[in-house]
Amino acid sequence: MSELIAGLVDVFAQTPFSGNPLAVVEGGDVLSDSQMRRIAGEFNQAETTFLLKSTRTDWRLRSFTAAGAEVFGAGHNALGAWLWLAEQGALGALEAPRTFHQELGGDVLPIVLERIEGRIHGRMRQAPLRLLPPLSDVAPLATALGLQIADILTTPAPRPADTGAAHLLVRARDAAVVDRAAPDHQALLKILRTAGAEGVYLYAHDPRAPETAYARFFNPTVGLWEDSATGTAAGPLAAYLQRENLLPDAKLAIEQGVKMGRRSVLNVRLTPDPELSGTGLIVMRGVLASPR
Repeated sequence: MSELIAGLVDVFAQTPFSGNPLAVVEGGDVLSDSQMRRIAGEFNQAETTFLLKSTRTDWRLRSFTAAGAEVFGAGHNALGAWLWLAEQGALGALEAPRTFHQELGGDVLPIVLERIEGRIHGRMRQAPLRLLPPLSDVAPLATALGLQIADILTTPAPRPADTGAAHLLVRARDAAVVDRAAPDHQALLKILRTAGAEGVYLYAHDPRAPETAYARFFNPTVGLWEDSATGTAAGPLAAYLQRENLLPDAKLAIEQGVKMGRRSVLNVRLTPDPELSGTGLIVMRGVLASPR
């Protein structure tokens, strides 16, 4: 039985055991899709990212949920993999910003890495914003989220937004409403399938503090009931708010994962496409027995 180097990275975290944990596995080139799915199930994290060689870019990344669904987009799955590579010494000195390129599904996207005060920080460009039609009726959505119709604001309208993965963006009346949500995942799954979205990003955005938001993320389409930091939803949210003239300074700091006890902070700057930034910590390194 072969062995692979692997570990856990807490992404978008300032301290260990916060942020969004990501399993990272080196040597993905020797694994079949079935083996990758089995390993992701063994780690049982929101996502497991496999590092593969690429003829187009510096690295190719493939990510799977614990349920075996492959996911795309430049979120915590990508940032965590690059933090792992940097801390393992695979990227050389990073005392000044350096740009690398990553292959994610059919996309080739840049990431800038730099060591700041002893910590590796990453900045990832996402794809341009793509919007799908807004929901015409919020009543079924409110019910699926365990909320009242009055808890859901329609400015801007709930609608799927995509900068790498399509997620339904839903504005709640305030942060207390976000925390109170108790989704019926089967009902939510039906709405997401009809809307053409993967997950739902329930957020509060106060115009008195437009540079911040508070959010929770639910993704029953890939068996992820709640996620503590979702970069592929943070980027679309910032871009959508700017499009609706609700983000005057073209930057947004999103607090997520608080309800789960894993506070995360995701920073997005629009340049004009979303640029997601953050840091993290390696909390485990080890050797993984590869399944046959």
